[in-house]
Amino acid sequence: MTLRVLLVDDEPLVRAGLRAVIGAQPDLEVCGEAGDGAAVVPLVRALRPDVVAMDVRMPLMDGIEATRAVLAMAGPPPKILVVTTFENDAYVYDALRAGADGFLLKRARPEEIVHAVRVVAAGDSLLFPAAVRRLAGHHGGRPGGPGP
Repeated sequence: MTLRVLLVDDEPLVRAGLRAVIGAQPDLEVCGEAGDGAAVVPLVRALRPDVVAMDVRMPLMDGIEATRAVLAMAGPPPKILVVTTFENDAYVYDALRAGADGFLLKRARPEEIVHAVRVVAAGDSLLFPAAVRRLAGHHGGRPGGPGP
């Protein structure tokens, strides 16, 4: 089965790079692209992607608000993978609270981006390693452990 990916980033060069990396995989296809968050809902409705790979900071509507809008749509929602340059805890928390399935930095290696798309498409979650360490530190350091 081919996984369909919608790319949403305000930088054309970033979209081109993601398109090249994702499109080179036999099981992945880029089904569409947008340069801002406001275009996401109509594109999701029209294209029915399995995964939306989306930046956080964009004009018209940011990726957090766009995530909320996509997940509020009727029908089965796509998985949301936030791909951004901003290693910012507030963005990670906000994205997860909005319903994002993964959060990855743009400096990730191509194989990490491909892996992340497949992981979130399969229904699992994925965060970049430093975010996992910081989240664990804020919640007692171990699953089920006492919080601060």
